[in-house]
Amino acid sequence: MPSDAPAVLVVEDEDSIRTGLCDVLAFRGYTPEGVSRGDEGLRRGRESEFALVLLDVMLPGLSGFDVCRDLRAAKPTLPILMLTARGAEADVLEGFRAGADDYVTKPFSVAELMARVEALLRRAGAASEEEESAAEPFDFGPWQVEPQTRQARCDGDQVELTPLEAALARLLAAERGRIVSRRRLLREVWGAADPERLTTRTVDMHVAKLRKKLGAAGDALIETVRGEGYRLGAG
Repeated sequence: MPSDAPAVLVVEDEDSIRTGLCDVLAFRGYTPEGVSRGDEGLRRGRESEFALVLLDVMLPGLSGFDVCRDLRAAKPTLPILMLTARGAEADVLEGFRAGADDYVTKPFSVAELMARVEALLRRAGAASEEEESAAEPFDFGPWQVEPQTRQARCDGDQVELTPLEAALARLLAAERGRIVSRRRLLREVWGAADPERLTTRTVDMHVAKLRKKLGAAGDALIETVRGEGYRLGAG
């Protein structure tokens, strides 16, 4: 294994799933480390440098949501991919509120999991390259967004955006008045190499989070074009 292989922390209490995930990641060229408890995952995530964390929701010691919240506070740019039970939409929403970047539902295919992992790592790697070119503040309806601090301000109000929310806002602002498809958002914001193969509500849930942060005008500002995507409106 190359010494510079990206390290991935797998926090999963089911032995067979944890071992399988670590085997797949090692086969794909990553350096996995598996732990079975939430408190241990939080400790390892805080004290070591990982390129990404795969985090189950139901864990002994500390829940995946608590681990996610604490890791996000300690390491704001660390990509976190949560593993949730099939159909547990409440888990997905709670995971995003806790700071997760994306989620995969169980049972999942190796192809889907690795597509999400690689997309998050591409996005994280591209973030530093984009930082200088995307450093200028931009208007998002009545809000002004400062990319370097990820602060959005409007009439004395201020909210903090996640890296994905800031990137989502920037793309919609650049295409103001034009429809931006979910596939394009997955490709350019999430870094998905083959978005046509992904079936995910990630984009919709991040848009919902961004709307909520922007307050009462959020729904009108980010327009849903049914069956096509989203468009930045007048707000």
